Amino acid sequence: MVDWESPFSWDLDAAMTAVTQLAETGHTQVPVYDIGLSARIGERPFQLAGAPLFIAEGIFAAEMVGACMRAGVLADALALHRPRTVTFARRLVRDLAENRKPPMVLVRRGLRLWREDAQVLGRQCELGCRPTTAAALHRRARLLVTAASRKPV
Repeated sequence: MVDWESPFSWDLDAAMTAVTQLAETGHTQVPVYDIGLSARIGERPFQLAGAPLFIAEGIFAAEMVGACMRAGVLADALALHRPRTVTFARRLVRDLAENRKPPMVLVRRGLRLWREDAQVLGRQCELGCRPTTAAALHRRARLLVTAASRKPV
């Protein structure tokens, strides 16, 4: 079974291509996955539609911080820090609702991730992210959008 939580299941070069294309042109192609099949099944177009900036989020976003900084496309690097039991519950509810895997697989995986939560946040911080609460993250995102909207094109 593919461990979708492992950086080895992910393609940094393809992600950086997409991020730099978005930053430069406002559009790119993004992968489509079937988690139940544990496979990439295609791609689809993605456009910013005139948005002044975008947020790259997800478990591997921190893996891109250094490369984004070097490419000049990084506005900030934040890692969401919330109680691990909240993360476990939200993930389990989502995965069950989407029928991602059999329920016991999801519970076992969720408990493993619950135990590893502090190490994940630590790694994100080592890669250049600052830990932040959900409320602080929303405030920072609004500030960045406001600032980017005021910049002349």
